[in-house]
Amino acid sequence: MQHKKALAFALLFALAPAGKAMASQAAASDLGPAPGASVTASDDCSAGFVSRLAAAYRENAQPADPNAPAPKRRAMESPFDSAPFPSAEWQLGGVAYPIGVPNLNSQYPLEKALSCTKLGHWMKDNRIEVYGWINPSVNISSSSHTNYPLSYATRPNRVEFNQFLFRIERVPDTVQTDHIDWGMHLDILYGYDYHYTTMKGVFSNQLLNNPRADQPLAGKTYGVDPMLFYIDVYFPSVAQGMNVRVGRYLSLPDIEAQFSPNNYLLTHSILYTVDPYTQMGVMTTTKLSDQWTVQLGVNGGNDVAVWNHSSRPSLQACVRWVSADNNDMLYPCINNWNKSDYNYNNIQMYVATWGHRFSKNVHMLTEAYRIYGRNIPGYGADGIPGVPGSASTAGQAGAYGVVNYLNFELDPKNMLSFRNEYYRDLQGQRTGFATRYSSHTLGLTHWVSQDLELRPEIRYERSYDQPIYDRGRRNYQMTALMDAILHY
Repeated sequence: MQHKKALAFALLFALAPAGKAMASQAAASDLGPAPGASVTASDDCSAGFVSRLAAAYRENAQPADPNAPAPKRRAMESPFDSAPFPSAEWQLGGVAYPIGVPNLNSQYPLEKALSCTKLGHWMKDNRIEVYGWINPSVNISSSSHTNYPLSYATRPNRVEFNQFLFRIERVPDTVQTDHIDWGMHLDILYGYDYHYTTMKGVFSNQLLNNPRADQPLAGKTYGVDPMLFYIDVYFPSVAQGMNVRVGRYLSLPDIEAQFSPNNYLLTHSILYTVDPYTQMGVMTTTKLSDQWTVQLGVNGGNDVAVWNHSSRPSLQACVRWVSADNNDMLYPCINNWNKSDYNYNNIQMYVATWGHRFSKNVHMLTEAYRIYGRNIPGYGADGIPGVPGSASTAGQAGAYGVVNYLNFELDPKNMLSFRNEYYRDLQGQRTGFATRYSSHTLGLTHWVSQDLELRPEIRYERSYDQPIYDRGRRNYQMTALMDAILHY
């Protein structure tokens, strides 16, 4: 593992100066090339692939054209700027973008370097995109054995290789209304973060069949997870458009997401850490108007494949409302509902998110949920208070919490986010400890270029009913962290 740790360390501390160099080179290029100098372009196939890839990073480091026409859309205007925020749209799971919003993906360096090839032409003609990112991090913690329940940087005082993600996708065109369109999506994730994303029945032997008493989390240290695989079919004639998604997709309602670039902060709230991550099934998203969207779906349960014996048929239902002035969003969801007893994360989940925009540069998001499982072994009424799983009988166990994000755009390259949360694990079934938590996190996102983000962060968290941090050694934890996200 030492070579992987060294690679993550080298990547983290090389990316910042490399990004600055790209930006400096871009600034110099505004003055024009030196006399007699030739500059390779990313679409010049007379140059090699590596040269074209380097040229793509150089081109992307230059300022965007402020006079470029905005893509056509059939929805309200974007409420935010992205960058610096991770998204320009109000939250909505189950679709690449809200129906009527165009594909807002940047053209990343790999696609640019391929653009002049036969493969690149075929990809462009068929709207196929190929891209991804590399995400190492470093943390300094008051704990020395484990940072849990902090995620995903669970191992304290070290450099971590969190994510290498490779994506192939086609985003359906939901702006047009004259024909049925389709999309597809495949994500392959490698890194430490697979500990949190794994679905039972999908390469889960790496995690579930490898107990590691010497590590904060069970499972192989690094693993592979085919995180998402689904197809989309868009029907423009249903209401104002309906998207049907079939496959493995992200759990709908969270402010946060598994993918590093989709988050306001480096770490995750406790609320997010212990709730469902992905589901496998069928999800419909229907736009009734610019203000109202409804979602209905059926799946095999939380974080379990439909072909696995732990799967339980479950329903999902959500409604999203956006105010006419685009300043408020409400998104209540029944994220998982069935009548079955607990079986591999089969929790019932009721959740709502409220977003409010104070201005184009300042907004907040607040999420609250209640989750519980029925007839969980070890959680009956005869258990020892404060000792999870100590009962000889089965019973109901659950948790509830609330998290708030307050987000500021400082300028087009910098965003500040302040997160506060309260969480109560009533019987200790979700986190492993029956206690009340609070956490407070302040983080900055700095865009060196559209291909490189740096995110420093500080976090303080506390347990009120028992000392749970660092394997029961203290009732609080302080952490300073930074990561880098290099898009390719």
